[in-house]
Amino acid sequence: MRSRLTNTRDAANTTTTTIMTDLTFAVLGTGGIGRRALDVSTHKEGITPVAACDRNGIAIDHDGLDVDELLAATEGNVASDGGVAAVKQHGAEKGVAASTQAHPSETPIEDVIADSEAIDAVLIALPNFEHDFIPRVAERFAAANYEGVLIDVLKRSRVIEMLDEREGLLEESGITFICGAGATPGLLTGAAALCAQSFVEVEAVDIHWGVGLKSGYADNRGTVREDIAHLPDYDIETASEMSDNEIEAVIDEHDGVLGFEDMEHADDVLLERAGICAAEDVTVGGILDLRSDEKPTTTTVSVTGRTFDGEQGTNTFELDDATSMEANVNGPAIGYLKAGVRRNRAGEYGVFGPAELMPGF
Repeated sequence: MRSRLTNTRDAANTTTTTIMTDLTFAVLGTGGIGRRALDVSTHKEGITPVAACDRNGIAIDHDGLDVDELLAATEGNVASDGGVAAVKQHGAEKGVAASTQAHPSETPIEDVIADSEAIDAVLIALPNFEHDFIPRVAERFAAANYEGVLIDVLKRSRVIEMLDEREGLLEESGITFICGAGATPGLLTGAAALCAQSFVEVEAVDIHWGVGLKSGYADNRGTVREDIAHLPDYDIETASEMSDNEIEAVIDEHDGVLGFEDMEHADDVLLERAGICAAEDVTVGGILDLRSDEKPTTTTVSVTGRTFDGEQGTNTFELDDATSMEANVNGPAIGYLKAGVRRNRAGEYGVFGPAELMPGF
């Protein structure tokens, strides 16, 4: 699926020191995931956020954004048109445009693309209710001849095929695209790939997660809305059209605790494309508690298989209950972003999944 060193760009002369140099990155979207990714980046060595945008504006500083100021200026989510999360308004300005580092823009993504020559990697943290939204964003970067890394934290299987269809375009541009690089898919997909190494045949992979979000729907609109799409009698189209009041009614109906089974998460196709197991052998489910920060269940990955000497066993990976959703999504996202830059600087372009490479700490 991927090419190896198809575009040399002096790859043969690239040294380990060069590959490991500091990197800059941009965030498209400053909702929950985008904001937390910026915050996490300040705790990591060798990574500098230089651009952030939302539908209202853009902030760019090649010496590094003042993350504390940006987050303080845009603190607190409110509902906006279409039920999509946005940040609090400041007079005539709102969202990123409220920051002193930013300015309003009607074309924020194009603004980042225009300045992308100085940006090593871009985290796409935008609402993606349309299945082809993220693939179309990737096309826009490729059309502008961007040479760098794109990463997302999507969680729908159908989007992976759409990205694969554009792999030739991404390779030609010099883009390394890492898809599904959050918690699940992402951290837990990679954990499943490691657990599978004991076996010569993987028979089943079961991913079951628990998330506690006492901040509720108000502060996690995109995530909760997309999760509701996995409930019986709902899908991504109906969930995207629901009003905030309708979403809140569904949450109340379930007393704030939503249970999910057989979710259409991209873990299945990402494990299949990495050669771990067939997509139909992967099941994903979980419990989301919107009225408590305590996890309603421990997040686990169980991989059942047959060893070379004929034994059947199950390897289990477990997340500590003390690690928050924010840590388990954004830590890996930044780690996979760093790994993508290493690959890109070594001349490896195309589409990669989280089961195919290890994140950088």
